[in-house]
Amino acid sequence: MVITGLGITVLVSCGKGDLSKAAGKAEMAERPVRVARAEVRAMPRMIHVNGSLAAQEQSTLSAKVTGRLERLSVDIGSVLRQGELVAQIEPRDYDLGLQQAAAALAQSRAALGLPLEGDDDRIELERVTAVKQAKAVLEESGKNRDRVQRLSVSGIASQSEVDTVESAHTVALARYEAAIEDGRGRMATVAQRRAELELARKRLADASVRAPFDGTVQARPASVGEYVAAGTPIVQLVKTDPLRLRLEVPERECILVRTGQVVLLLVEGDTNTYRGELARLSPALDDQTRMLRVEADVPREGSLRPGLFARARIIVTEREQALTVPLEALTTFAGLEKVVGVREGKAVEQVIATGRRGPDWVEVLSGLEAGEAVVLSPGSLRTGQRVRASHGPDRSPSVPEANREKQPSSK
Repeated sequence: MVITGLGITVLVSCGKGDLSKAAGKAEMAERPVRVARAEVRAMPRMIHVNGSLAAQEQSTLSAKVTGRLERLSVDIGSVLRQGELVAQIEPRDYDLGLQQAAAALAQSRAALGLPLEGDDDRIELERVTAVKQAKAVLEESGKNRDRVQRLSVSGIASQSEVDTVESAHTVALARYEAAIEDGRGRMATVAQRRAELELARKRLADASVRAPFDGTVQARPASVGEYVAAGTPIVQLVKTDPLRLRLEVPERECILVRTGQVVLLLVEGDTNTYRGELARLSPALDDQTRMLRVEADVPREGSLRPGLFARARIIVTEREQALTVPLEALTTFAGLEKVVGVREGKAVEQVIATGRRGPDWVEVLSGLEAGEAVVLSPGSLRTGQRVRASHGPDRSPSVPEANREKQPSSK
C-alpha cells in the first residue's frame, strides 16, 4: 500500500511539472498579430443636439368684421398663395354702408362748393359761397360807412346816420367772420366724411379673408353658413418651406455656434440625412435649463414636416485635427474602453477615452499618442504576452467621414 501511494505521488508530481513547462512554453511563444498606428486626420467638429421641426410661419385667420360666412373655398391640405381668397363674409351690409358714406361725402362737398365726386377736398375759404356773400356785404357796408362819414364832416349827414352805418358795418364784419368759421367747419366735415368713406371701404374689404403668406391649410374650424363674430377662427394656415428646426445647445458648447453653420439632421423612421443652415440664435441662455435656443432653416424635403422630433449635428469646424485608431482595435470590458499596444515585443493594455466614431474608426481623446501601434482584433491577448507584429491594411478613408453624412453615434 505504501509503495502504491508513492507511485501515485510521483506520477502526479510529474504531471504538474509537464503542465508548468507547457504553460511556460506558451508564454514564451510569440503570437502573430496585425497592428495599425494611431494617426491624426482632419475631420469636422460637431455638436450633437436634439430638437423638433416647426412651421416657418403659423397663423390663425379670422374675419375683422361680423357676419354670416357666405363662402369658404379651402379645406385641410389646401395650398394657398399670398393674397388668395380664403373665406367671404356676406358683403351686402358693408356694401350699403359704403354707398351711404359716399353719399354723405358728396353732400358735404356740395355744401362746401366742391363737385359731388372727386378725391381733392382742398378749397380756399374765400371761394366758399357763404364766405363770398358775407365778404360782399362787408365791403358794401364799409363803403356806406365811409360815404356817410364824409357827408357828416360836410354837415350833410346827421350823427344818427353815422351811428347806423357803423352798426351795419360791425354786423357785416361779424357775419363775415362767422362765414369764415362756418367754412372751416364744412371743410372739417368733408374730411370726416372722407374718413368714414375709407372706413366703410375697408370694412367691405375686410369681409374677404385672404391668405397673408404662401402656405397650407392645417385646420378649418368654421363652416359655411355660420354667423361669425370679429376674431372668430376660420382657418389655420402654416408655411412649411423652409421648416424651422428648433434646437437647444448646452452651455459648455454654446460659444461655438454661429449663424450660417451647417446642420445635419435625422428624423425617426427615415434613414436620409437632411441638411439645413443655422439662421437664428437666442441672445441669452434659458435661466432654468442653461441651454441656448437656436433655430435652423431646413428645406422641406422627403418626409420632413412640422412636429417631428429630430437628432441634429451642428458642424462648428469644417476641419479639425483628431487622433484616431481603427474601430476593430477597440475592446470594452467592465465599462472601460481599451486598446492593446505593443512595446518591446509584448502586448500592453491601455485604457483610453473615445469621442467621435465613423464606420471603421474611432477618435481617441486621451490615453494614446500619435504613431503608437495598436493591435487589430486583439481577442484574448493579455498584457505581457509576446507578439510578432505585422502591419494591417491601410484603413484611412479617402474623404472625411463626416462629409458622408452618416448617422452620428453618441459619445
